[in-house]
Amino acid sequence: MMQSFAIVRRDNLRAARAAVAIGFMLSGAGFASWVVRIPDAQRRLDLSEGALGLTLLGMSAGGFLAMPLSAALIARFGSRRVALGATLCLAAAVTGPVHAPTPLLLALVLVVLGAASSVMAVALNTQAAEVERQMGRPIMAGLHALFSLGGLIGAGLGGLVADAGIGAGPHLGVAGLAIAVLALATAPFLLDREPEAAPLAGRRARPARPLLLLGLVAFCVLFSEGAVADWSTIYLRDTAGAGPAQAAAGYAAFSLMMAVGRFVGDALTVRLGPSRLVRLGGATAAAGIAIAVTHPEPWVAVAGFGMVGAGLSSVFPTLVAAAGRTAGAPASSSIAVVSSIGYTGFLAGPPLIGMIGEALSLSVGVAVIGLAGLLIAALAGMLAGDRVPAPSRRTAASTDVTLSEAKGPMPA
Repeated sequence: MMQSFAIVRRDNLRAARAAVAIGFMLSGAGFASWVVRIPDAQRRLDLSEGALGLTLLGMSAGGFLAMPLSAALIARFGSRRVALGATLCLAAAVTGPVHAPTPLLLALVLVVLGAASSVMAVALNTQAAEVERQMGRPIMAGLHALFSLGGLIGAGLGGLVADAGIGAGPHLGVAGLAIAVLALATAPFLLDREPEAAPLAGRRARPARPLLLLGLVAFCVLFSEGAVADWSTIYLRDTAGAGPAQAAAGYAAFSLMMAVGRFVGDALTVRLGPSRLVRLGGATAAAGIAIAVTHPEPWVAVAGFGMVGAGLSSVFPTLVAAAGRTAGAPASSSIAVVSSIGYTGFLAGPPLIGMIGEALSLSVGVAVIGLAGLLIAALAGMLAGDRVPAPSRRTAASTDVTLSEAKGPMPA
C-alpha cells in the first residue's frame, strides 16, 4: 500500500532529515549502552556462555513477534508515531536488563528491548527513504552512519563508566532518560502523513524474488552486526584476556569504522556500483574476523573487529536503497520486507554464536561471522544490474503534492 507523505518545503525537509539522523543515533547509542553491560549481567546471574546465549534469545523472540506487525503499524499510524513510540519503549527497556533478578526475567526484558529495536528500525528506515526521495540526492548511508556513531558514543562512554566502577543501573538509567527526552524533542520534525487502514490479516503480499535475495544478504549483514555487538566484548575479555576498557574497545572500533565507512558510503556506491561495493565489503569483513580469531590478542582483535565494521558499513544502506528502487512494489513496502528479514538476522546472530561457543568454543562461534562475510561477497553479483543514478538537485517547494503522485523513486 502506497503511503501518502506531503512533499514539504526545503527548511522543513532539512529539519526532518536532522530528526531522522538523531533517531538513528539514539538507536545505536541505546543498544551499545546495553551491549557493554552484558558482562555485568552475565556475572551477576552467573550465566555460562550457552545460558547467556539462550537468555539473549529474548531479543530474538521480541523481534520475531514485533517484526510482522511493523508494516501494519506504520500503515495505520504513520512512521512518525511508530518511531516515537518505539523509541520511548527502547528508552524504558534499556534500563531493565541489569535489574532482572533471574535469567527468565532478563529474557522477558530483552523481549521488549528486541521488539522496540526492530519496530524502531523499520520506522526510521521508512522515514529515511522518504526524506531521501524528497531531497533528490543520496543520504541513506550517511543516516545509517549515525547509528554507528551512536554505537561508538554508547560503547565509548559505557566503557569509561564501567572502568570507573560506576554501576550498570545508574549508567543505563541516565542513558534511557536521555534517549526519551531527545526522542520527544525531535519527533515533531519527522515527516507525517494521514493514517491508512491496516492490512487485513492473511492478505499480506508475497515478497518478490529480488526482495528475498536482498533480504538474504541483509540477513547475513545484520547477523554479523548483532553477533559482534553481543559477543565482541566477551570474546575480548575471556579469549583475548582484555580488561574492561579494552573489551569495550572492540565494539567501539567496530562502530567507529562503521560510521567512517557509511559517511563515505554514498559516494562509494556511485563510484564503484552496488555489486562491487557489497563484494568488497563482505570480503573485508571476513578478513577482519580471520585476524581476530587467529590472533587473539587484545589490540589485534580490536583491529580485526574494526575491519568487520569497515567492510559491513555500507552494505545494508546499499540494500535498503536497492529495495526502494525495486520495480513492482511501493518503496516503503519493499524496504519493510528487506529490513524485516535483515533484522531477523540481527536478533538471531547472538544466540547462535552463544550455542556454538558452548558446544565448541567462542573462537569457533566468532568465526561463523567470517562465513557470513564470505556469503555476502558471493551474493553480491545479484546487484550487478542495479543502477545508481547521479544525484539530482530537485527539491520540492509545494506542500500539497503527495508521494503517490510522484513519478518513481528519487536517486538512492
